[in-house]
Amino acid sequence: MLKDLVVKNRSYRRFYETERITREQLERWVDNARLTASGANAQPVRYKLVFEQTDTKKVFATLGWAAYYKDWDGPVEGERPTAYILLALPEGKNAQYDEGIEAQTILLSAVEEGFGGCLLRNVDFNCLHESLPPAAGYRYDLVIALGKPKEICVTEDVKNDNIRYYRDENQVQHVPKRTLREVLM
Repeated sequence: MLKDLVVKNRSYRRFYETERITREQLERWVDNARLTASGANAQPVRYKLVFEQTDTKKVFATLGWAAYYKDWDGPVEGERPTAYILLALPEGKNAQYDEGIEAQTILLSAVEEGFGGCLLRNVDFNCLHESLPPAAGYRYDLVIALGKPKEICVTEDVKNDNIRYYRDENQVQHVPKRTLREVLM
């Protein structure tokens, strides 16, 4: 069921680095994404698949992780993403709705195959453009980090309007979500 995939689709930030993701898997997930709705059917998003270790290290060096975890600089070696999909837009084009739909589809596709990921905009895009240049006329706008999740993430109801995710003493990540009643107007 779709809801089962949505519930499993959390922002995973620690992965089993020994579990590699192949180019074929990434292509399959992007193939699903390219079939989604697009404003005016313009289909402006392009994708850079990153799965070779030398390139995944370049991407990792440009990322900022989990703003609510003040004492955590991101996954340590052995827990880092094993692949990335970089979403690019034509220079001067804003298609964040398309990107959101496509990124969600990629993540749901990954979850369906036992993987997971995290959307990242806390990125040094200038550095990323230098180390892995996009196609001419394009700029990276969103990074999807992917891998085999090494952490447990659970949802819970928001309490006292506190939406901050947190890790408990067992390193389980808790993600507060507003109830259906709260989000319906």
